[in-house]
Amino acid sequence: MRCGTGPLRPGPAAAAGGRNKSNRKITSKMAKTEKPAKTKKTVKRRTDSVAMAAAAAAAERAAARQAAEEAARRARHLKELSCASGAERELEELVFGDTVHVEEDDLLQCLAGPEQLNAPEREALQKDSSDSEVENEAKGNLLTKKPAWVDEDDEAEENVDMTHRYRKDFMKSDAEKTLTKKKLKRRLEEQFQRAMGGVPAWADLENRKKSKTASDSESDEDDDLLCRTGNFVTSSESLPRGILKMGICLPANQERFANGRLATVQFHPSAQVVMTAGHDRSVSLFQVDGIKNPKIQSIYLESFPVYKACFSVDGEHVIATGTHHRMFFVYDMMSGRIIPIQKVRGVEERFLRSFELSPDGSFMLVTGTSGYLHLLSMKTKELISTMKVNGRCTASAFTPDSSKVYSYSKEGEVFIWDVRSRKCLHKFEDEGSLEGKCIALSKNNQYVACGSASGVVNLYTTDGCLKEHRPKPVKAIMNLVTSATCVTFNPTTEILAVASRETDEAVKLVHIPSYTVFSNFPVFRRKQIYLAQSMDFSPRSGYFSIANNKGKALLFSCKGRKKSIVGGRVAECWHMLLRLWRLHPWRYSKAI
Repeated sequence: MRCGTGPLRPGPAAAAGGRNKSNRKITSKMAKTEKPAKTKKTVKRRTDSVAMAAAAAAAERAAARQAAEEAARRARHLKELSCASGAERELEELVFGDTVHVEEDDLLQCLAGPEQLNAPEREALQKDSSDSEVENEAKGNLLTKKPAWVDEDDEAEENVDMTHRYRKDFMKSDAEKTLTKKKLKRRLEEQFQRAMGGVPAWADLENRKKSKTASDSESDEDDDLLCRTGNFVTSSESLPRGILKMGICLPANQERFANGRLATVQFHPSAQVVMTAGHDRSVSLFQVDGIKNPKIQSIYLESFPVYKACFSVDGEHVIATGTHHRMFFVYDMMSGRIIPIQKVRGVEERFLRSFELSPDGSFMLVTGTSGYLHLLSMKTKELISTMKVNGRCTASAFTPDSSKVYSYSKEGEVFIWDVRSRKCLHKFEDEGSLEGKCIALSKNNQYVACGSASGVVNLYTTDGCLKEHRPKPVKAIMNLVTSATCVTFNPTTEILAVASRETDEAVKLVHIPSYTVFSNFPVFRRKQIYLAQSMDFSPRSGYFSIANNKGKALLFSCKGRKKSIVGGRVAECWHMLLRLWRLHPWRYSKAI
């Protein structure tokens, strides 16, 4: 109990309670002031989350809609594939067997695409691939290790004594008494390449690596080759240069030599027959076999020394002109008749000698005097038109398609004519030619050969002849020392034969791809050809014949070339004609 008149002081508990109440009031006031700010932030966060959820839901719905459309499209396609007609079902069973129904589901599943993987499977697959990458990287680091040591003696260059008698040939100068092994190796490689004509395929490492990859793909073909038997060694299609493999056969007219010089030798275009004609007024036919060459028949043309004779394109007629006659003969071999053509209306020539037949068998071109060329029809033997060159025409030739004529003048100019319009298309000068003698075109219409009086035979390309007035020859053949009087190509345009009738053994065979002369023909220091008058190759280049001034048709066989030239209907006609000739020789020709 406290006495006094002053105010009462509160106790400690009352003071603490008073402080707590004041603190609660202050806290409630602060809470009231902070509550609006917290509410605004919470509302904003909830609004953002709702927007994100709405966007995610929209994306999921779009993905689901797209997946549903893709599934519907695939289902529609699979339904179309599975709905096959009865004929298609039968065809499938016939081709694939009865298992087509069993494997149909597998086929449709393959067409539907790869199976989708879920998230755990994709993670496992990625983990396996990462492990394999780590292993490969570890292997690569293992292979790129440095060597443990380096031997200095291996890098030192060792010198080789070049004065040794086995190595003297590799010295290029007296100063090279010693060479390193690398240089000596290079010298040996150079000598080997010179001897072999280049780097062989088996010695070229780069080509061997490339061919190794190609050989892997050809292993199946090799297996197929080993599973078969037979002769797999065949001759090359291309003709090699340098040495020509030729065999000497009996003369083609062995059973009947001509009494005078032979003017013509020619092989039949489709039968195994050769024709000879000459100044003894006879035309003879022989069967070519390279062994006996039996005679088929001979016809005699009274008082008519033959200047030139030629088979028709179909091989059923022989056209022969004389040395001093205006007329010419046509011999029909199928009927055995000799048809004289007394005079061609419109052709005012004293003699009809040189002529050419078109490859299509439609025209006959007669070379006249004063540069005139007379174009006749083979069917009617009548004049179609006349063309004229400047000066005197010495030779002419048709192109393989019979559309153009090349005429060679004595002044060394070549005129190109269009057969259909009979107009001169182009003219060019033969380089270095003082007097033209003969001309020939290759069977593939690629080359033109012009022989002059100087003995030079210029070889041109037809493209250059048609475009230029003074073309440059691709090769000037200067192996003849007298006038080139005969040039001819073989059917495959691999050989060009050039000859001169003014000196003995003046025949050369030129390899066309390389423009080089075969060194083994004619045989050195062995006279057998004498004066060559005419030359011809068989249709497949199996035989080569030369008519000389001794009345012989020399025959040579080209080894590696096909010699069988018998053709179906024509061969039968020849055998029939031979039988008829043996039974009734007086009916079909006059025997000699």
